[in-house]
Amino acid sequence: MRVLYFGTYERDYPRNAQVIEALRRAGVAVDEWNMPVWTARDNWRGGARQAVRLATAELRLLLRRPEQPYDALLVGYPGHLDLPAARRAARGAPVVFNPLVSLADTLVSDRRRFGAGSPAARLLEWIDRRALCAADVVVADTRANADRLAGIAGLPPEHVDVCFVGAEERLFSPPWQPQGPPLFVGKLIPLHGLETIIAAAALLPEVRLRVVGSGQEDGLLRARPPSVEWLRWLPYAELPDADRSAACALGIFGTGPKARRVIPNKVFQALACGTPVITADTPAACELLVDGESALLVPPGDPVALSAAVGRLVGDPQLARRIGDGGLRAYREHASEEVLGHRWRRLLERAVS
Repeated sequence: MRVLYFGTYERDYPRNAQVIEALRRAGVAVDEWNMPVWTARDNWRGGARQAVRLATAELRLLLRRPEQPYDALLVGYPGHLDLPAARRAARGAPVVFNPLVSLADTLVSDRRRFGAGSPAARLLEWIDRRALCAADVVVADTRANADRLAGIAGLPPEHVDVCFVGAEERLFSPPWQPQGPPLFVGKLIPLHGLETIIAAAALLPEVRLRVVGSGQEDGLLRARPPSVEWLRWLPYAELPDADRSAACALGIFGTGPKARRVIPNKVFQALACGTPVITADTPAACELLVDGESALLVPPGDPVALSAAVGRLVGDPQLARRIGDGGLRAYREHASEEVLGHRWRRLLERAVS
């Protein structure tokens, strides 16, 4: 099987890099057509310059035609505006869309860049629906998110399949060797529940906490407790060592609807390293994790419960080891590159048949 990974996708974003690697491990030949527009530090800022870059990239994609046929064409994240060019390039082959997010959910309800019901919000909702309906198959990262995407576009549930995000195993792998403090990594957006993390740290002043990242909620860290260390940036290649040396890894704790539907990259990466994970008890998390076995799950937005969970893992090395080992087993059984590669291949084979 030969597929074309297509669009303006962010090549180094974990969802794209991991899908490409998993497919290749499963024996699928993957070619790439990438007209890069987005980067890790753009953080969906937009603006006139990026709009021009996007329009130029879309025109180039529309005008270019493959020299050989492909069994399927896979549109990467973020690729909501790539579908017209993808349908043209596919030459009748099935188009599979890997959106990861709804633009309206991300920019309106989560990051609050635009007000609900505003012209911009309505435009984003229209782009979501058009992109989702233009694909032959949509692939979501959790069943909870699949149901949401199907509802947005009025698609039958079977039109939206599910493949977990997983982790790049060339980087994220055991052994877990705890030497540092509990770790949170992220772009500091409302989804992550940074306010809850900071409040939990204040309740546990004897435990040092490391926060890596910057973004929309930087201001919350300016009045952080003395026990919280803040690193604005860490090269991606250094994240695996940060995970492996952390006493535990923190996931997301936001209370918004999107937080209930996702398992973020950081959780899969920590699980793949054997690092014990604490994250919010949500429908999405429960698709993979079991509280007390493969992670500690706490109510979203609850700093008391979060501080108690951190204290348990820091104070009980045997419990931390058991939770880390359980998380690694869950990852290997349900979200490893081998497992996801076969799932992606079967999904593409069904689309082609």
